[in-house]
Amino acid sequence: MTFTDLNLNESLLKAIHDQGYTVPTPVQAQAIPFILEGRDMLAGAQTGTGKTAGFTLPMLQILSDKKTSKPHRKIRALILTPTRELAAQVAESVKIYGKYLPLKSAVIFGGVGINPQITMLRNGIDILIATPGRLLDHVGQGTVDLSAVEFFILDEADRMLDMGFIRDIRRVITILPKARQNLLFSATYSDDIKALASTLLRNPAEVEVARRNTSSELVKQSVIHVDCKRKSALLGEMIGKNKWEQVLVFTRTKHGANKLTEYLQKIGITAAAIHGNKSQAARTKALNDFKCSSVRVLVATDIAARGIDIDALPHVVNFELPNIAEDYVHRIGRTGRAGCEGEAISLVCVDEADYLRGIEKLINKKLDSSIIEGYEPDPSIKAEPIQRGRGGAGGGGGGNRGGNGGGDRGGKPTQKRDSGRHEPKRRDNDRRH
Repeated sequence: MTFTDLNLNESLLKAIHDQGYTVPTPVQAQAIPFILEGRDMLAGAQTGTGKTAGFTLPMLQILSDKKTSKPHRKIRALILTPTRELAAQVAESVKIYGKYLPLKSAVIFGGVGINPQITMLRNGIDILIATPGRLLDHVGQGTVDLSAVEFFILDEADRMLDMGFIRDIRRVITILPKARQNLLFSATYSDDIKALASTLLRNPAEVEVARRNTSSELVKQSVIHVDCKRKSALLGEMIGKNKWEQVLVFTRTKHGANKLTEYLQKIGITAAAIHGNKSQAARTKALNDFKCSSVRVLVATDIAARGIDIDALPHVVNFELPNIAEDYVHRIGRTGRAGCEGEAISLVCVDEADYLRGIEKLINKKLDSSIIEGYEPDPSIKAEPIQRGRGGAGGGGGGNRGGNGGGDRGGKPTQKRDSGRHEPKRRDNDRRH
């Protein structure tokens, strides 16, 4: 099958050809026909599967084919995303594929001034990409009109719910016109996602291109056991000896990301951190520097990395295991994309044994494990509860022995969601102007 077989118009096919694509990905091949039929849709697809073009292309076609008699431009499509980075990437996709169509689009998110966004909205647009908090800021100020929305797309709905946006989503839904086409994309299907889908979607087509909660088969996954205080030194040695030029590293906390970044810089490895406390300008610069390889290592928290989309990213390192097993799947999904192989290595200390067991149970796979000579774990060290945000010497680690943990305060590590003390409930900082 080629894109020509999907009954897309010539303007879209030309834009697709400009990008060098001829064959749709599985999610595109399955989703585009349903969307063009005007059906609501529930799609299970992780990032890196081509899902953004999967909804962007048919949305653009439907909007361009429909003639509107309205004298002034009104928002006809609303795309809601959980993070600024993802919003910016979706907006870029809309711009790329809609370049030959007479449609105007705009993106709004928090962390930047609101006044330029107000001016842009007043000038009239057809397609709006937004994060929930900033969208509702505009609703509250009366600077956005959603009365003509025909298309409503929830992208990465599972992360939206994880970040505490369910009330905002429901509020947005009540504002929208009843007659509209709804699309919901999610990497995983929890009971909450199913409940949201049942209230939002009408007789939806269902598309799923990957098994639920599974890790990519193209990603080589492994575990290295090491004491928490020695993780930083081991990571630095691995990057140097293996001559890795592009590595995405995950920590559990913002403090841990900063500390590890400082350590890597100190030993001569270019690194940058990306997390919720960084300004939008700093996050954008760090991501761009990483993409163009002027920075070798990008150290990120889970929430900041959700929207990172990098072609052929070779290495992902879990400096600390996530306290939510599903986040492991999202983390390693940054590599092994679009048919390219990737490598995901987890540095695991004794404190993280419960987290590792939870991950292996989720993905139904025992991960290959090893010990690096010179970094053998000290058998006399016993597991201790992982303390949130407690940083010590060595640039991070697992527990309260120099680590930045992610477990519950003073108790056994569990699969509970972060209380939000270190990553705010509204984690894209939408309310900050």
